Amino acid sequence: MSRVNLAKYRLGKAKEILKEAEDAFKQTHFGMSVNRSYYAMFTSARALLALKELDSSKHSGVISLFNQYIVKTGLFAEELSKFLQKAKRIREDADYGDFVKITQEDAESQIDHARKFVAEAEGTLLKMLEGGKK
Repeated sequence: MSRVNLAKYRLGKAKEILKEAEDAFKQTHFGMSVNRSYYAMFTSARALLALKELDSSKHSGVISLFNQYIVKTGLFAEELSKFLQKAKRIREDADYGDFVKITQEDAESQIDHARKFVAEAEGTLLKMLEGGKK
């Protein structure tokens, strides 16, 4: 039962982080906005992995597990799953790159992707929970 609670907690946290991305965007903090958008998606992925009792200490490990056990098994839309890897690259550029300018359009696109990703994760979580009851 604790894995279910963990998954639900992480999904709730992902929604909070998405709100932080939206707030940062409104304040024209576009670099922070892409950071929080990525973490909303990343935390959503970890929520779904919690149901499979999988996790990794590395971001690349989480993404790999997510693709292997959630996407490739048909639980999560493949086209939306691609947002996570792209968001990771943009977030790393924004956080660590020299002379990187994150535009309003970059941040807006990232938030849009994060909203779709988190919504898909929520639907997937519900489907996984329903499937586990049978």
